[in-house]
Amino acid sequence: MSRAMNKMLQRGAHATETATVVTEERPAQSGTPVHRIVIVGGGAGGLELATQLGDQLGHRGAAQVTLIEKARTHFWKPHLHEIAAGTVNLHAHAVDYLAQAHWHGFRYCMGEMTGLDRQRREVHVAPYIDAEQGEHVTGPRVFGYDTLVIAVGSLNNDFGTPGVQEHAIRLETPALAVQFHRRLVNACMRANAQSTALRPEQLQVAIIGAGATGVELAAELHHATRALVSYGLDHIDPERDIRLNLIEAGPRVLRALPERISAAATQLLEKLDIRVRTSARVTAVTAAGVQLANGETIPAELVVWAAGVKAPAFLAQLDGLESNDINQLVVKPTLQTTGDDTIFAIGDCAAAPWIGQDGNVPPRAQVAHQQAAHVLRQITGLLRGKPMKPWRYRDFGSLVSLGRHTTVGNLMGRLVGGNLWIDGLFARGMYMSLYKMHELALHGAWKTALGTAARFMFRRTVARVKLH
Repeated sequence: MSRAMNKMLQRGAHATETATVVTEERPAQSGTPVHRIVIVGGGAGGLELATQLGDQLGHRGAAQVTLIEKARTHFWKPHLHEIAAGTVNLHAHAVDYLAQAHWHGFRYCMGEMTGLDRQRREVHVAPYIDAEQGEHVTGPRVFGYDTLVIAVGSLNNDFGTPGVQEHAIRLETPALAVQFHRRLVNACMRANAQSTALRPEQLQVAIIGAGATGVELAAELHHATRALVSYGLDHIDPERDIRLNLIEAGPRVLRALPERISAAATQLLEKLDIRVRTSARVTAVTAAGVQLANGETIPAELVVWAAGVKAPAFLAQLDGLESNDINQLVVKPTLQTTGDDTIFAIGDCAAAPWIGQDGNVPPRAQVAHQQAAHVLRQITGLLRGKPMKPWRYRDFGSLVSLGRHTTVGNLMGRLVGGNLWIDGLFARGMYMSLYKMHELALHGAWKTALGTAARFMFRRTVARVKLH
């Protein structure tokens, strides 16, 4: 946990003395108190839930829906690797929280949750300071709730590996993905301009972690770097000078997915001349590369840490709520936390049981999407006096993109009669449909269709890859 977060948590106990209490009294509709729903975290699950609760309850005054999120815009996290590679325009896909709230009947609070008072049913939110401008935007605030949904997502887990904080970039937010892309462009332009031979680490990239993010990033970078070099960087030969290394501590890539997908992905990566290293545990990251447990050093100018998953550390100190060893909040089959029935947790920050299987559901976008839909039904049913129902995860399979025209994966369920292996353009279409489902949940059919058409036409007028 960062020093700044520690300070904010220490302040949390005294927040009610200094903060502006935003919801001092319940909003009322015709003299009847309105149910207060607070959602913390505007990722895939949180924003979908806030949007649909606002549409169904907020617009007609049946509930007050508030979304607390520290970012100003939303971007679908599974596509962060495309921002990092420069093959997708962030601004063309970003959703402005303030506008979304205005259109869909909920309130947006810009800030970061730092504490919780379950007895008083209050969420503490830290002051918001604009990091770029150094400007103090809001003070500390406290929001009252009747139902609380925590959907703050997950972070990468560096397992305390030395040098990660200083020398590696984590693809956790759009800002970090943009930062990586800028460093990539700078590295190529620097190498193209210099008159001396390239150093061993120059134009070498090490991606640590061969889950879906690492594999998709490696494939996307292969195509993006060649497109980037084609725009006049004549002194760089991508086949000779650029090396992509994918490093995995486990025995195979995509180890959370079926072996057939793993084997197909490995074969395709190797055809792209991406060096895949499995059973290779990283012990340190330096300014010049990555050190492995066997003593080998892999030179790398750019290092991306895409290994491990953990929830934000503050969840482990949230007024007695039960959490596991990676900070996820433990929830019951209804997605209510084990310690408090007024609090739900969804998405990557929740340790949700996989009914009918051993263990918990995996951290996937389709999980957050399904959980948001379930909690929507739970909350609307709660307001009508209906009992809570358990959530069952429906695994529709897994798809991994290996570039604009190649996707591998499997589909599962009644639609395909069990487990269907797919690849190629059909798989690519299915992969893209996952994002369209998210857009439909946020915008509806007409706006999704118009937005898709506009982005398609815009792409015809710009470079194939972001050049700055």
